[in-house]
Amino acid sequence: MSDEIRNNITIVDNGNGDEPQLSHTENRTFASVLEARLARRTLLKGSAGAAGLGFLSLGLAGCLSNSSSRDDDEAPGNGDGEPGPLLGFTAVPTSESDEIVVPEGYSYQVILPWGTPITGDYPAFDVANTGAEQGMQMGSHHDGMHFFPIDGQEPFDGNSDEGLLVMNHEYVEPRFMHLDHIGVSLGSGAVVMRGDGTRDRDQALKELNAHGVSVVHVKRRADSRWEAVQSDYNRRITGLTPMELHGPVRGSNLVKTKYSPEGHATRGTLNNCAMGVTPWNTYMAAEENWAGYFGNRDNPLPREHQRYGIRAQDSRYRWALANGGGEEFTRFDATSTGASATEDYRNEPNCFGWMVEIDPFDPHSVPKKRTSLGRFGHEGVVFGPAVDGQPVVCYSGDDSTNEFIYKFVSEQPYVAGSTDGSILDTGVLYVAKFNDNGTGEWLPLVHGQNGLDASNGFADQADVLVNTRLAAGIMGGTPMDRPEWGAVDPNNGDVYFTLTNNSGRSTEIGANPRTNNLHGHIIRWQEANGEHASTTFEWDIFLFGGDDGDSGQANLEGRIPGEAPDGSQDVTLTADNLLSSPDGLWIDRDSRVWIQTDIGEGSQNTGVFEIFGNNAMLCADPVTGELRRFLTGPIGQEITGVITTPDQKTMFINVQHPGATTTPAEWAADRRFVRSTWPDRNPGRMPPRSATVVIWKDDGGVIGS
Repeated sequence: MSDEIRNNITIVDNGNGDEPQLSHTENRTFASVLEARLARRTLLKGSAGAAGLGFLSLGLAGCLSNSSSRDDDEAPGNGDGEPGPLLGFTAVPTSESDEIVVPEGYSYQVILPWGTPITGDYPAFDVANTGAEQGMQMGSHHDGMHFFPIDGQEPFDGNSDEGLLVMNHEYVEPRFMHLDHIGVSLGSGAVVMRGDGTRDRDQALKELNAHGVSVVHVKRRADSRWEAVQSDYNRRITGLTPMELHGPVRGSNLVKTKYSPEGHATRGTLNNCAMGVTPWNTYMAAEENWAGYFGNRDNPLPREHQRYGIRAQDSRYRWALANGGGEEFTRFDATSTGASATEDYRNEPNCFGWMVEIDPFDPHSVPKKRTSLGRFGHEGVVFGPAVDGQPVVCYSGDDSTNEFIYKFVSEQPYVAGSTDGSILDTGVLYVAKFNDNGTGEWLPLVHGQNGLDASNGFADQADVLVNTRLAAGIMGGTPMDRPEWGAVDPNNGDVYFTLTNNSGRSTEIGANPRTNNLHGHIIRWQEANGEHASTTFEWDIFLFGGDDGDSGQANLEGRIPGEAPDGSQDVTLTADNLLSSPDGLWIDRDSRVWIQTDIGEGSQNTGVFEIFGNNAMLCADPVTGELRRFLTGPIGQEITGVITTPDQKTMFINVQHPGATTTPAEWAADRRFVRSTWPDRNPGRMPPRSATVVIWKDDGGVIGS
């Protein structure tokens, strides 16, 4: 962090980018596990496509790479029951343009940029909007998203022309939000302080209201274009919205606060990244990098703060210093000042780091934080198929280097038509352990078992869940390379997770040359006996990110460390599909695997990342091994959030933080340029804005076919 003083205002720079990382655990690294695993396996030789494009085969009975619920002559490629290839589009090349690029035969439309009025008085967007007006507009930095058909109750059924588009808003860029910030040389996350050392109160309110979730009623017009409509369904959920705590942590001493002395409630949700959709048709918003919003000068820090990265220095946006005070702002200073937690804000951070359940069809419902799913940097949550009479199962990754992948199994069975979110309040949270031989175990995080007791400072199950990261480390979970989005194949139940990168890895691992894993990979597994509630599984690598070797760093190539059908070694990705830093992930009803990339803001189009161009979205057929680039985005953004309508003929994706790129040389020279004018194309008056992109096939067909 560096502070600069200019013209009696202080520029506070809280770092570049939206993904602050911690590195802490001494558990065996995933790299060393992967080395041993890959030394014991050979590449599937029956699929030239898989070999040529960088896929490894699981070789498991239920996994799509060499055994599938789909025969070659029954491929549901066009979505209408007609046989055909799953991928029917021509790959787009890499791009450094300030544009959206889609394949030939496709069109797109930009809708719902940050600041679009959706509720209340419907105030038009302007950089001069007040904090209250922002609470009636689309939030900032669009992320995970889902389309809920107005009349649909199943994942792939319902109205494809009208529904509720629900999306997360991960964080904000003050340099784009406020009149007195524009034109000042500011880096990502930097804020302008008043001359008296405080923050402008309305600016802090605006930033809080730009976080959270938006629920928007949308309709498709006859010309295939979409529009938002004024509707009672429309809603903004922000960093100030009242919320309830549910599950084992409810009422715990660890969440009793000045706002809720009984420990039953909190205010707001922050840093919502990916998401999830429950089998009972509600939305789950993830709280990811929430720790940086708080500061605590206590010495020593409580472990539930220290282990999550809360530090003594000022928090990310310095909301606690809003002039005029007020508990909605001062709560972000968690330093102990009173005799108990109900007299200060020491427990406020413990009310964040959860999955938040929202009913999009009830605008008056109170969001609920489901604490049984654990407290960490949730990237999102993905549910296994719900089966009557069986437990509900869901998976979540902790998006930081050397963190873990988790699974929750409900205590109660699912009953279609009557189960609701309360089923998530009782059950067992597990952490994944990846063994050398391609098997894995789910280790239960249960108080009183295997050292999760008073000997390690755990008073009860609430303590285990508030300190999920500590419990997972004690249990022996495998630290992973930034576990992010997960996806479950609806046709065979295979589970996929993106592992975005880990540049800090230093272990030599032979056949998997990832001692400095800049480009990441995707892992997948199959639960024992095909049952998602199983406590064992088999795993392998789906693909490695990387370039074709032209960077001169051969250990970073996207390749297969095994034998290809032609006898060659180390097969690389091609120009049509090379990728780095897989992040967003979704699998459609035909088993297309949609992969979105997030090369960091300061790294795009520079150095070893130059070859990848702007962040992109690719699509894979896990049966044939085909992988093609489907879309590239404008300058400085990440592509995130992906969903289609039930008929698969309209796709929604999000473009987050366009214009955030600054090269290292520009940063050092204090030239923090805004390179993008997307989507408004009005430089000087309109900052770049995160927005949603609607994509359709010109012939009216299924997206990707």
